[in-house]
Amino acid sequence: MRLEDIGFYTLSDERALSSTSTSPMQRCELILLDQCNFKCPYCRGLRNDCQGVMPFLFAHNVLGYWIQDGLKNIRFSGGEPTLYTGLEDLVYQCRRGGVNRIALSTNGSANFETYLKLINAGVNDFSISLDACCAGDCKTMSGVDMFSKIKDNIQALSGMTYVSVGIVLTEQNVGTLRETVEFASSMGVNDIRIIPAAQNDTLQLAVAGLKADVVVQHPILRYRVDRFLNDEPVRGLNEGDSHTCHLLKDDSVVAGEWHFPCVIYLREGGDPIGKVGLGMRRERIDWIEKTDTHCDPICKKNCLDVCVAFNNKAN
Repeated sequence: MRLEDIGFYTLSDERALSSTSTSPMQRCELILLDQCNFKCPYCRGLRNDCQGVMPFLFAHNVLGYWIQDGLKNIRFSGGEPTLYTGLEDLVYQCRRGGVNRIALSTNGSANFETYLKLINAGVNDFSISLDACCAGDCKTMSGVDMFSKIKDNIQALSGMTYVSVGIVLTEQNVGTLRETVEFASSMGVNDIRIIPAAQNDTLQLAVAGLKADVVVQHPILRYRVDRFLNDEPVRGLNEGDSHTCHLLKDDSVVAGEWHFPCVIYLREGGDPIGKVGLGMRRERIDWIEKTDTHCDPICKKNCLDVCVAFNNKAN
């Protein structure tokens, strides 16, 4: 299948077949802080050397490196990035720098006026956590009682710009997957990402119960549902998959003072490639050339299906 058909706008056949060490940076993620006003039970936070709040000037300089390298797509995340003082200015810096897609990963709990200011500054993509379809389950999954506010924000933002929701599935909420997906779809979101804590028979049964007319409306949801039903894993490398992570040629993730292979590698506690600076691009190419992903335990176990598909296409 074409990578475009998966639904992630940063993944394309053209990128896979033509990216080099001098290509424009296609996707970068800046993790601004580890602070969050939610207490999601599945969240493991950041490594010790990446915790705290990134100084504004440092964040500004990181963006400058990427923009100088032709940055096309950026994602601000955390923690909860709307808690970061100066976020609006960083967004505007990206807009002035010609970045096409400016995304924000958020739990959806900020005041709507905050999101509106960010849209005016340049944000045109919101990824919002939605692990439940009712107030009681929302409190269980997030540790806070803010369901009504999150719902109102998702609905309002979906009428203004691109919005996707991410549903992290655990034993606590897998039984209400169908209701949560239908609820998200009814609010007009562009796409729905199912993020399983584990793949098992219960999850496959839950996915099988999703309505086809809902699934077909959302490309990323459709891709993942098809994989579940075909008993294909969301994470991990199979024997015939690429041994090289080509994504690192024009992709980067920064947290603390460090740049990492990818956000999954960071979240799983993996070591950084190096310190932020002008030499990041060269260090990332060196990492590609010396790393067999099948021999790296984090890559081998946790590489995401869409990344696997990209790297196989690039091969």
